[in-house]
Amino acid sequence: MSDYISGKTIVITGAGGGFGRLVAQKAAARGALVTCGDINAEGAEETVAGIVAAGGRAQALVADVRNLDELKRLVDASVREYGSIDVMLNNAGIMPLAFIADHALAYDAWMRCIDINIKGVFNGMVAAHDAMISQGRGHFVNISSIYGNFPVAGAAIYGATKAAVNFMSEAVRKEARGKIKVTTIKPTGVPSTGLGGSVVNRAAIVGIVGHNIEPFMALAKGMAEGPLPSDLSDPERISHMPLGPESIADAVLLAIDQPWGVSVSDMTVRASADYFVL
Repeated sequence: MSDYISGKTIVITGAGGGFGRLVAQKAAARGALVTCGDINAEGAEETVAGIVAAGGRAQALVADVRNLDELKRLVDASVREYGSIDVMLNNAGIMPLAFIADHALAYDAWMRCIDINIKGVFNGMVAAHDAMISQGRGHFVNISSIYGNFPVAGAAIYGATKAAVNFMSEAVRKEARGKIKVTTIKPTGVPSTGLGGSVVNRAAIVGIVGHNIEPFMALAKGMAEGPLPSDLSDPERISHMPLGPESIADAVLLAIDQPWGVSVSDMTVRASADYFVL
């Protein structure tokens, strides 16, 4: 089988932990040359140390996605160290779910969410654009969410930021076709990525699960109390739920693992048995 990941140069934002670290590790294990950016310098260094210890190649830089110059430095580092930037994975994001009535607690988090989830993705594409055009090819991979599909209670701001990612990604794809590929990845709920740590009001999850809130909370309680039964936790089974972060990481790698003339432009990834999310 053809391998289109080995040797590719990949820049990843939010690579200092969670899902970003997992993608960095998986890509490097397949021979990618990875540049890990994160606002947390220690986290980015830990990701790189693990990759290097496993025999891969990676470098770490501090990068706040709200700052265009810092993302340009990420891109420059990839070009300087590896000779190119083939893929820009705009992964960094937060999810401050809350109702508008929670504004006294949530307002600052919402403003940060706009800056990271919208401006951060846009900054990533701007930072990598000229280098990709100059080298004659490139690939933006933008992490969105099913929350961007339609408005729900409790996600006015978070959902709007992900809808913006969808809108920007599709517009850029149309502008850059034949020059830069654009992929939008829309995960369903993935409890173990760490994204839930930015939720302001946990009751706001009701918007996306609706009338399935009771079985959803029962599943969450079961996960907190111990390992789920194999019929739920095993991704080899059709009854699998909830989705693990490894499955989303593999979807990202699937989009990257294509010849330059083939673009996976839009991908929603969910567990086969997931009926919670509307």
